[in-house]
Amino acid sequence: MKRPIVALMYDFDKTLCTKDMQEYGFIPSMNMNSSDFWQEVRKLTDKENMDNILAYMFKMVEKAKEQKVSISRDTFKKLGKNIEYFDGVITWFDRINTYGEEIGVRIEHYIVSSGIKEIIEGTEISKYFKKIYACEFMYDYNGSIQWPKFAINYTAKTQFLFRINKGVLTIDTESADKLNRFTPENERRIPFQNMIYIGDGLTDVPCMKLVKSYGGQSIAVYDPEKGKEGATELLKANRVNFIVPADYDINSEIETIVKAILKKIQAVSEMQSYK
Repeated sequence: MKRPIVALMYDFDKTLCTKDMQEYGFIPSMNMNSSDFWQEVRKLTDKENMDNILAYMFKMVEKAKEQKVSISRDTFKKLGKNIEYFDGVITWFDRINTYGEEIGVRIEHYIVSSGIKEIIEGTEISKYFKKIYACEFMYDYNGSIQWPKFAINYTAKTQFLFRINKGVLTIDTESADKLNRFTPENERRIPFQNMIYIGDGLTDVPCMKLVKSYGGQSIAVYDPEKGKEGATELLKANRVNFIVPADYDINSEIETIVKAILKKIQAVSEMQSYK
């Protein structure tokens, strides 16, 4: 029997790591505190009627120039070393992959984030992801950040679910045609029923709702120290299937739920193979 492929898709900030990734190193290096930086982003967003993601990326470029600091691709990757994760994240991927092997399911992990791709690439967990979809910068002739090149806001995130669904993972002019072309359900690489989306809040709602609506599973995680009010509202609004603490340790709630989903996918695939 051919092993089913399951896509585990994650937001990053406040889902796998404990706060926005810019707060671990970039913002302090600009001699700012986090609240002041994000307040400036909000003011720019409102003043210019600007996309919030483009606004924060523009502010990163602006602050680097004001401080006369060169921020390069390597700078971002080094910042990835400072990321702090929720409990169990470091060993989560190996444990889930091992379980998938044991029950005959092939696991693929993906990031779909509005954070900075180069920072995520510098993390110790980046090796586990088949693809990282996140915001990127253009760099000037000195290798310093120059301008936002690729911005992923909360609605733009959904296109990457369809890329994963259809197996159109690269981003170029040719892939746009493949992505938009009609593809019968039985020819799609990973059906939505074999997808699990894990996120933390309102910016993940379009992806959570999409996956859930097409028969996949959406899980909202919350910081145990801050409470589950926001996640509970998502569950009440029927936007997610489960809410759990952002604790990925052995025998955690999320591990129990994900393993149960994987086992169900394996059982369904096995039954279909006998038809």
